[in-house]
Amino acid sequence: LLAFSRKEVLAPVVLDVNAVLAGMDSMLRGLIGEDIELGTIPAKCAAMVKADCGQFQQVIMNLVVNARDAMPQGGKLTLEVSCVVLDRNYVQKHPGVTPGPHVMLSVTDTGHGMDAETQSHIFEPFFTTKRRGKGTGLGLSTVYGIVDQAGGHLLVYSEPGVGTTFKIYMPRLVDQAVDAIPTPGPTKAARPGVETVLLVEDEESVRTMVSDLLIDTGYKVLEARHGIHALEVAAEHQGPIHLLITDVVMPQMGGGELAQRLTALRPGVRVLFMSGYTDDAIVRHGVLERGTAFIQKPFSLQIFTRRIREVLDAPDQLAA
Repeated sequence: LLAFSRKEVLAPVVLDVNAVLAGMDSMLRGLIGEDIELGTIPAKCAAMVKADCGQFQQVIMNLVVNARDAMPQGGKLTLEVSCVVLDRNYVQKHPGVTPGPHVMLSVTDTGHGMDAETQSHIFEPFFTTKRRGKGTGLGLSTVYGIVDQAGGHLLVYSEPGVGTTFKIYMPRLVDQAVDAIPTPGPTKAARPGVETVLLVEDEESVRTMVSDLLIDTGYKVLEARHGIHALEVAAEHQGPIHLLITDVVMPQMGGGELAQRLTALRPGVRVLFMSGYTDDAIVRHGVLERGTAFIQKPFSLQIFTRRIREVLDAPDQLAA
């Protein structure tokens, strides 16, 4: 919604699309699971575009999640980058597109595909073919908004039973140096951890991905599906719990109530909230107090690990 309304604060930089994909490889593999084969084909040219790095990563993640959900029995997912030139003939068939050099990013799956009627609605907010509780209908509309806001456009090709290809076209920058952008690995400021983390997230795919990130960074991880389950896990765990990382909005018990009850039982526990909502929206709706340690989804590994260390290493008075 923020992308559509053009009210999100953007920080466009020059990105190498090949490098962005390479940096997200391990994260994407954890997101799709072992039953889906992931292949990446980089461009043989300098695939430079100008876009907000976080938003561009979100586009890729949303398309990959969409492809994963279209292949419940497994399959093949291919991400390909190439440099193309859109001529005037192409522009005449696609109003609003500027002719010239572009970077094309395609995401192709071997899933169940879509018919023409479904394709005509997929970019509409809240439209979804998934059963109730399994999709919001905002993933592809978010992709559309971000790509449009960055000056690009996208096309979809799909046939029932064959699979689907999404193609994103972004204006290509020629003879441009890549800006300094965050890399998805832990930096010196985010040293590896040894502490025990209680991770609470009701969406299994997100919980699995975040858990893998924490384990790869050195943390010991206890997982829970929601607030009540988290209290049960904490009660059974005999050792210390140094940090609670919890989603804010969850069934049965939300993150705010969970944090209050857990810190009452274990006063030394630090808390880091995460949510797909912005921190401002969370505060305005009274879910969390202003100044609470918070990270907004989706996040890169570098930002995530740095935020964890900030919370764990903060003086006791500041953390409280």
